[in-house]
Amino acid sequence: MSLNQDEILILEKVINIRNRLTALKQKPEFVKTQDVLNIYQQMVKQVSLLIEVRDEENFSQPSNRLDKTMSDVFSLLSLFFLRIGKTRECPATYCQIASIRQLLDHMNESSSFTESDLKPFRARLNELREIVQHDRASGLHPEAMTMLLERKLNACDAVLTQLHDSLSVLSEDLIPIHQRLVALRRQLVALAAKPKPSKTDLKPLLEELRLIDQKRDSGRFVGSGGALLPEPQPLVTGILEECFEIAQEVEAREKDVSFTLKPIYDRLMEIRGQLEGLVMTHRWTLRETDLWNYENALRDIDRMRVDGKFVDSEGNKPQGQYVLLYLLRRCYGLIYRLLSSSEPVSEELMPIANKLSTVKKCLNEVLKYGGPFSPRDLYPYQLALHQIDQMRKDGKFISAEDGSIPEGQGILMAHLNECHELLEM
Repeated sequence: MSLNQDEILILEKVINIRNRLTALKQKPEFVKTQDVLNIYQQMVKQVSLLIEVRDEENFSQPSNRLDKTMSDVFSLLSLFFLRIGKTRECPATYCQIASIRQLLDHMNESSSFTESDLKPFRARLNELREIVQHDRASGLHPEAMTMLLERKLNACDAVLTQLHDSLSVLSEDLIPIHQRLVALRRQLVALAAKPKPSKTDLKPLLEELRLIDQKRDSGRFVGSGGALLPEPQPLVTGILEECFEIAQEVEAREKDVSFTLKPIYDRLMEIRGQLEGLVMTHRWTLRETDLWNYENALRDIDRMRVDGKFVDSEGNKPQGQYVLLYLLRRCYGLIYRLLSSSEPVSEELMPIANKLSTVKKCLNEVLKYGGPFSPRDLYPYQLALHQIDQMRKDGKFISAEDGSIPEGQGILMAHLNECHELLEM
């Protein structure tokens, strides 16, 4: 879809905003809250202009360069809101909604999911919708922003409903078979993703698949009484056949994935390793905007697929497809996990929050020994808390950069008071 003249003018301003955000992300010092809010207000203005120049149908169906650029900018802005600790405001929900949509689309594509996989997404979408509706009712954020987010949430709900409906048609006898096949498929792709998959680990999985396959008669599953189970069965038989394909791929692999797919495999393994490292250390090392680079890299890899498959220069589909898709989806899942675990504390106050968390854990461990404790025993903890207390001004933790009051005051005060109470005990 081509751009009209009004959209071209908006695109130019959006690109300028994206460049400013990218430059702000690369600054080594703490990000000022006001800098983020100023850029956010300029972006909201462009959304309002876009609503004016587009009709409802075109606005709700992103299909041109402007939509993609705006999506990129809002994703990065959303990460900035997480970084400055405004996790309970609607702009911070954008990147989480986008991450959920990516995961749901991949689940829909693979047809490998159960009802228990869908429940956490439904719960999280409801939480995010509450944030958006609260901001809309209170007028904290402009209607253009809340309208955009509600459209995104509705799109996720539509996919989630579609996935739920596809499971609701399964008969009671097919549900346990389907659930076990989904679990087996995950074990198989995890095995296939290993640099050197073990044939010993594959054997019991393959044996279980054959036992499940023996429950079929003329391609249809048979119930405990010997009668053919009612349709539809394609969802279950499709996963069963896919499991055999993955098992065959593992058996056929000598060392690694196809030579033509090796660069993609290596890059995905590298991203997965880095994201798994961040999951372990995110409280101390993660700046939410760092996830932007990983999201872009994964999006670029995802766009390489043709009809859902990775192809070589000649258009062939080399061996190793399931491995790459498993790694891609694993990386998407890790990013969603990191986004969901972001705390409502600004980047500038995170070192204090981490120190308080460490002191609290140490005090809880000390209390397990029962005491009595001498002043000498408790001195290191009293000193640490005294140093933190001295950082406050008029009861608040103040930014050293511009004298503003960063997000997260309530959480830090709660941790600080709890530590003092533990010391008194």
